[in-house]
Amino acid sequence: MKKKRFSVLGVMSGTSLDGVDIALLHFEEGDPWTYTILKAETIGYSSYWKQQLQDAFYLDQDALQVFDIAYTEYLAGVLSAFIGKYAITELDAICSHGHTIWHRPQDGVTVQIGNRPELATLAGFPVVCDFRGQDVELGGQGAPLVPIGDRMLFSDYRYCLNLGGFANVSLEGAHGRLAYDICAVNTVLNHYASKLGFAYDAEGEIARSGKPHSGLLAALNDLDFYSEKPPKSLGVEWVGAQVLPLIDGFGLNEKDVLATYTLHVAEQLALAVGDTGNVLVTGGGAMNAYLMELLQERSSSTVVIPEQHLVDYKEALIFGLLGVLRLREEVNCLSSVTGARRDHCSGRVFEP
Repeated sequence: MKKKRFSVLGVMSGTSLDGVDIALLHFEEGDPWTYTILKAETIGYSSYWKQQLQDAFYLDQDALQVFDIAYTEYLAGVLSAFIGKYAITELDAICSHGHTIWHRPQDGVTVQIGNRPELATLAGFPVVCDFRGQDVELGGQGAPLVPIGDRMLFSDYRYCLNLGGFANVSLEGAHGRLAYDICAVNTVLNHYASKLGFAYDAEGEIARSGKPHSGLLAALNDLDFYSEKPPKSLGVEWVGAQVLPLIDGFGLNEKDVLATYTLHVAEQLALAVGDTGNVLVTGGGAMNAYLMELLQERSSSTVVIPEQHLVDYKEALIFGLLGVLRLREEVNCLSSVTGARRDHCSGRVFEP
């Protein structure tokens, strides 16, 4: 008989570089499965680690391997501090996404660091990690991975919308679960907010004070990615190659850039969620009040922002669930979402 109750840590580090999200979770099998977020924190990256992670994109293979070891040791230290702080003595597993450095599924490449066996040894508990690589090997995008959690935990919502470094949406389609990346969000907004001396545009107030530029807005909306059919996913490579040069070519001030790009995001989100149904919105972008206003003005769907813990830790929660499903040797990656050749059970398990 398979185990029905699990205590795990869900661990997520996203492209917005806010920090490491850690959630102590309890799952119980049922129809639907139930969950409890017992404790959760975001351990912010220092300026050193933020810069190192940004620069890692440019490392060669040998240098990246050295950095992977260093990041794994750093991550183990963060996890050990969390475990000690909350006097955690029993865990079925630490379920960790790692941190994405490269994501080029069209070339058969996706690289997340921090997914090494040493993490289990240093943290002292079993680790389930490296959820994306197998899907890419099976011809999939390796993303998004969250939709199976949306199906199992949040089926009351027609759309599940996550707004982090990138926006992605998940819904039930005619032939199974459908999900895809919509556009870049905080990877771009934070980039231009930083030029004004801010880590991010709090509640979208800088964007609200700017003036959208119709020419830039039209050019952004005309990017080729938006006309592609799912499955499709985005990485920081796309932002660096297509989005930032396009924006900078217009020579606008940062306030007007933020105003224009926030409106662009709202328009792309509205196209994704349509005008009927309810939309569960999580991730840091859910706290951008101006963006949420623009979205609700452009869509008749009902936008629902849940309690703060779920807004902040939904991805950590679902990676915890992905780890549980891996431990149970059940499907945790859907071919209808990623385009892989088949549904599969993804992730590597390391013992301490």
